[in-house]
Amino acid sequence: MTTTEAPRATSPVARRKPKRKWTYYILPVYTWAVLLFLCLPIFVMILFGFNDTKGRYNITFQGFTLKWYKELFAIDGLTNALINSLTIAVIATVVSVAVGGALGMALGRYRFRGKGPLSLVVFAQIATPELVLGTSLLSLFLSLNIPRGYTTILLAHIMFCIPFVAVTVQARVAGLDGSLKEAAMDLGATPVVAFRKITLPMIMPGLLAGALLSFALSIDDFVTTSFNAGQTVTFPLWVYGASRLGIPAQVNVMGTLIFLFGLILAGYSILAGRRKKD
Repeated sequence: MTTTEAPRATSPVARRKPKRKWTYYILPVYTWAVLLFLCLPIFVMILFGFNDTKGRYNITFQGFTLKWYKELFAIDGLTNALINSLTIAVIATVVSVAVGGALGMALGRYRFRGKGPLSLVVFAQIATPELVLGTSLLSLFLSLNIPRGYTTILLAHIMFCIPFVAVTVQARVAGLDGSLKEAAMDLGATPVVAFRKITLPMIMPGLLAGALLSFALSIDDFVTTSFNAGQTVTFPLWVYGASRLGIPAQVNVMGTLIFLFGLILAGYSILAGRRKKD
């Protein structure tokens, strides 16, 4: 006759999770504090876009209103400056992605004579202070007798955006498997088809990241633009000029809309990257 032992009751002490020390919460609290510190100016900008200000200075919250969203384009100079910044940023982004993407692929995939100095020039362009870059471009345009204005701003923005796209794409290409393209060509695909079906989808996250970075750098640039603007006024230049007399609430509204547009693009880029991984 066999006997079976009754299951032992688990002690409640044994099932209790170990108590976490207070040091466990230091890093999460510190991380959220830094994020809050970084986002605080953005929250203030959004808040004062709803401020029912009575005078020229939008520095104290006096009440909630939506009238500045209705009167967003009431100031002609501000509207024209925003249009200049948006068009310059879009064109500079498109050209920078095309040129910088090709440059990044060349640096990341191929070996050729002069690759080291070319990489050094690209990184030197990123490390160069904007003050030096702005004065250098100003000297170049004056030496070539190119009148300063919309065109010189566009050329300057394309110039400092290309290296950022190239570095981003180069980092993406360096981690790719080159045998996939070779396998596609072995199966009969032409170089154009292999690039469109294999290479382009794999480097698309790098291109999107470079495009977002270029757009943000271009629309926000002040130092380089101020040296090469001439009579053309962009959004940052207009805001700087208006700061001496009082910045209208429309500036906060436009900044809020630009910020939301950037969030949408960043979210789309993240979702597109996840879908391709799945």
